[in-house]
Amino acid sequence: MMIPDTMKIAEQTNALPIDAQIFRAAMKKVATPVTIIATGNGDVRHGMTASAVCSLSDQPPMILACVNRNSAILPHLRANGCFSANFLDECQVELAQCFAGMTKMYGSDRFNLGTWTTLATGAPILGDALSTFDCRLECEYDSPTHAVLVGRVEAIANEGSTRALIYAGGRFGLPAPI
Repeated sequence: MMIPDTMKIAEQTNALPIDAQIFRAAMKKVATPVTIIATGNGDVRHGMTASAVCSLSDQPPMILACVNRNSAILPHLRANGCFSANFLDECQVELAQCFAGMTKMYGSDRFNLGTWTTLATGAPILGDALSTFDCRLECEYDSPTHAVLVGRVEAIANEGSTRALIYAGGRFGLPAPI
């Protein structure tokens, strides 16, 4: 296979680790669904936009979500023992930006956007999300920078449209041509 001179090639060897910038540039090309991870206890709610959320198994139904160790939501996820994974539809860019910290809205005020309710675990769920998974925190795995959370799905809401909001090329929406 002929590789163009303009293509950067990164190889994993014992001597040279993969450069972080090359890794981020390559991952930016991959479209991922946009999700709001949320947890709460009564009126005290916390949420964040995440793109590292996926199914783990269907028997039992489980998902995994990766949360940065420095994220303000992580201690609350652990303390509450539950969370929701709200996969956004293509019209929910404003929500994604808000929960990603791109607006001047913080903390529980973020939940003033959208219609939020609860299901089985008491975690806040977005009423008009593409799909929502209400989860109990089953276990957690450590990585150098992130906590990998495994959630056992207790309830599902599937009310949204049929087109997912995605993140690619450093922005929300449809992927930019690469």
